[in-house]
Amino acid sequence: MSDESFDWHDFLRRWQEEWVPDADEAADAGGDDEASRAAVPLGGPGAPESAVVAAEERLGRRLPPSYRQFLTASDGWQVDQTAGIYRLGGAADIGWFQDPYDMTSLYEEGLGDDPHPEQVLLAGMWRRALRLETDSDMSHALLDPGDRDQDGEWALYVYKGWSGEYPDRYPSFRAYMEAMYRSFHADRAAGPGFVNATTRTQDARVEEARVLALRGRHERARALLEEAMAFGRPHSAVLLNQIRHLLDPRSPRDYGMPVADPQYLSDLLPVLAMTPARGEWRLGGDDHWLGMTVARGVAPEVAEAVLGALRDGTHHYAPPGPWGRAVAEARQAALWGETDLAWRVLRDALALWEPPGPLLIAPVGLLADPLLGPLVTPERGREILATPRAGATGPAPEPVPDLDPPGLAWLTEPAVGRQPHDGFRCVWVQGADSARLPALIGEEGAALSAPTDPRAAARRAPRPHEREGVELWEDRAVVAVGRTSRGWAFAFDGGAFHLSGLFSSPAAAASSVGRAVVVWCDPRSPFPGDRPAAFHVSVAEQGEELWAFTVQGDEIRRSGAIPEALDPARLFPPLPPRDPGADVRPGAGPDTAAAAEADGEQDRARRALEALHTELGLSLPRFALTEGRLRTFTTRSWTRAPGPEEGFAYGYISVGRSPR
Repeated sequence: MSDESFDWHDFLRRWQEEWVPDADEAADAGGDDEASRAAVPLGGPGAPESAVVAAEERLGRRLPPSYRQFLTASDGWQVDQTAGIYRLGGAADIGWFQDPYDMTSLYEEGLGDDPHPEQVLLAGMWRRALRLETDSDMSHALLDPGDRDQDGEWALYVYKGWSGEYPDRYPSFRAYMEAMYRSFHADRAAGPGFVNATTRTQDARVEEARVLALRGRHERARALLEEAMAFGRPHSAVLLNQIRHLLDPRSPRDYGMPVADPQYLSDLLPVLAMTPARGEWRLGGDDHWLGMTVARGVAPEVAEAVLGALRDGTHHYAPPGPWGRAVAEARQAALWGETDLAWRVLRDALALWEPPGPLLIAPVGLLADPLLGPLVTPERGREILATPRAGATGPAPEPVPDLDPPGLAWLTEPAVGRQPHDGFRCVWVQGADSARLPALIGEEGAALSAPTDPRAAARRAPRPHEREGVELWEDRAVVAVGRTSRGWAFAFDGGAFHLSGLFSSPAAAASSVGRAVVVWCDPRSPFPGDRPAAFHVSVAEQGEELWAFTVQGDEIRRSGAIPEALDPARLFPPLPPRDPGADVRPGAGPDTAAAAEADGEQDRARRALEALHTELGLSLPRFALTEGRLRTFTTRSWTRAPGPEEGFAYGYISVGRSPR
């Protein structure tokens, strides 16, 4: 950072002219003469060049440029900041720190075997550093000649001895002083009458940033708001946090006092409640969060209702006008798993969004909607910010690609919430209303749940031994319900157990309203001694099964007239023989032969899933099933009762506290 164009005289004069005591200083000073209290000199005349040279000769090296120029503008300065540094000395006051507390040994002990260069610099700083402060609260301002940049500037470290924290690093003395000037402003920003040329300039930049943000120029707006927030300017934080939140939708953000403003409450309070609703609030639980919210002016019953709706998934983001109608349409699409369609509806309507007041620059309330919030990825958040809205004009951003891959092959690939060896089973019904699936294949009294995480719903479902009237041989699945882009209704279970000999396909029962397809994929995990992978397909129409096949290892069972493109002999060629002596390698986990066989089985499953997509048009929405919320219901048993000569096994693991 070159200091040649920086005017230290102008910078320090402006700081002096704007200086007023903070609330504590004013109280300590007493009296009503504000002008006299504000006239405290922060600095003094600059040191002559001869004094600076004398200091350099005494220290044995030339001072860094920005600090040297500062001394010639003011020979010392009252910083008076909460960091504990009260005054910086002049040329005659500075001296080597010499590490009187042996901080070097402490920091060297923590370096480890492969320390970062920054850690090495910090450990050596204590014995090299030049101490600048002459008045402080157990704190030190230290310039490190060993931490230099290309312009010859030395890094400045502020060590707060009372904090137990690492020192704060500034790249140069000038950077430190500019930060302290901003901090001086931020400490006094809320005080009455603190108005000057700098506050007026920063407030104008906040308004400029608001306009730029609505035009889609969020990067420039963000830079202006970050600077204004450093000066403590009103509204800069709430505007900036909207940009930051959409760029990182899963990170919590605090919107301050506007959450209680009737203009913004319906947008911002649910967003504030997202963290405790997810169980991630660590500061005293719900009571602390509710207390904090009520302290900002939110009625207790309102805060409790919003938190409850977020927690049980019933909250709806419902803005007014054309944007609100698009939100409702998108919710219906997302409700059935069509999340890419839902996002396209929202994207097309973004320009119609209108803020309820000047402090809202983006539809951040969308993030709290349990169905639509998960759709806002960081890329889509950036797309929202880059889209002109609220009547503003500007170029539209390039649309973000859809998230769902076509077809079914993604089920054999690593993805969020899934592993390649995870099994699944699914029923598709062509042209059917998804809401009718519980009546077709559900257990008695089955009904669609509220939208929920389908994986969590399956984990929480009671097992046969926990349900009265359910036989142990029954295999009832909790399935997620939705529809595909080609008009198939589906019921999906991503936690399927192995395909047993008692399997009874639900295809015929599902086909009374349209063609039905059942697929059960039971891949084998790559561990020795496991059962072979299994893959089943059955197709039915008008209550009758047309054809089916089941593949287990290299064994194929078939029935009916299977289309040539779906012939299991083509889709599941024999696996290469495996050396049985290579099954176990002591202490090494799954061996390479078993892993290779599992890979081969996975390739065969992928080939079959690709053929089912090509020939029958089957697909599943990855995003909705792995990261979204869908309705669920419990099916009838996927297994039949065992015959007189048949047996079955049932087992479960109970996890609990062992007796003492």
